[in-house]
Amino acid sequence: MGPLNNSSPLTTHVLNTGDGLPAVRMAISLHRLDPQMTLWNLITVGSTNEDGRCPGLITSDAFTPGTYKMRFETGQYWESLEQGSFYPYVEIVFTITDADQKFHLPLLLSRYSYSTYRGS
Repeated sequence: MGPLNNSSPLTTHVLNTGDGLPAVRMAISLHRLDPQMTLWNLITVGSTNEDGRCPGLITSDAFTPGTYKMRFETGQYWESLEQGSFYPYVEIVFTITDADQKFHLPLLLSRYSYSTYRGS
């Protein structure tokens, strides 16, 4: 696979749309559903950088078909800005059928709303 081996097949970008800025230092965790036991297994944790991105979430080898959940600690993020918010966290659940593709999962966030989509 060459140089792509070092890049995560799953990326995210969190934008604070209320302020028009990247959401910096937001904690994120990635989980995979165990279909046998119906339990979420923690894969990794990280936090967003100065650009609102969290590189290196998962390696290509570890990224297999299945159901995943990305959890964004939005309440802690807003508290760090000394602001309140309605959502203490956001969990986005998604299914991967072709793990050879790249997946981008942006989160557009304000204190009282959020939206997401499958990006490229």
